[in-house]
Amino acid sequence: MPVDTPAPRRIEVTMHKPWFALYAGIRPTLVIDRRGQPTQWGVGTWQVPADEDATLGVFLFNRLWRFGRAELTIGTGHPPALIYRAPVLPFLPGHLRARPTGGPAM
Repeated sequence: MPVDTPAPRRIEVTMHKPWFALYAGIRPTLVIDRRGQPTQWGVGTWQVPADEDATLGVFLFNRLWRFGRAELTIGTGHPPALIYRAPVLPFLPGHLRARPTGGPAM
């Protein structure tokens, strides 16, 4: 008899690039539990396990080095919407946090 597993939950991540950045043509990579997934700037949704914590990371890669790294572990009660803000300079870290409830995605 199969064991019932809970359906995965969906999270929304808004990838925000500053209007003025000293790099061009670079897209973010989202890492969920050590599995990288190339993404686009803007809003996207991904599945994470419903019954356990998930570690999300984001970085940018310019063919020479990674930069803009940010990481966050979300629990089962964590808000389902996150914002990643990329740095202006290609050697600074990024920021990944929960989006304020009712706030705009920006």
